[in-house]
Amino acid sequence: MRRIRNTLGAVGAATALALTGAATATPAHAEPAGTTSLYAPSAIVLTVGTGEEAGTATVARAVTLSCAPTSNGTHPSPEAACAELRAAGGEFSGLVDTSPQRICTREWDPVVITAQGVWQGKPVSWSTTFGNTCLMEAGLAEGALFAF
Repeated sequence: MRRIRNTLGAVGAATALALTGAATATPAHAEPAGTTSLYAPSAIVLTVGTGEEAGTATVARAVTLSCAPTSNGTHPSPEAACAELRAAGGEFSGLVDTSPQRICTREWDPVVITAQGVWQGKPVSWSTTFGNTCLMEAGLAEGALFAF
């Protein structure tokens, strides 16, 4: 019985010490005084690669894009890309023209584009495959999102 009482006393002391330390600890991601985070995170990695499927494609180019609270990242035009994505309501498939008005060869040299990350607080995992580079450029002709 004495052993159980000593163990409980040690656990209680350790808990009190942990709670005291937690109250005085500095948070890992401290915000400047007087500010709060009022936006849902939007940070995405965009890739263009060669191959038939996203899981087996060889990535040729990749950029990062963050749209909240400001547009930034390694994307060459983050403001335009974020505006395009906002206009599409975060629906990546809505940014692809499935019947472009451009003539391309029927050469099979597949190109995969992907988007992985978080859009307005929700996980994103999207990809699509084009038959070749010409078809990709035609399907994304009006957009800034994959223009890198």
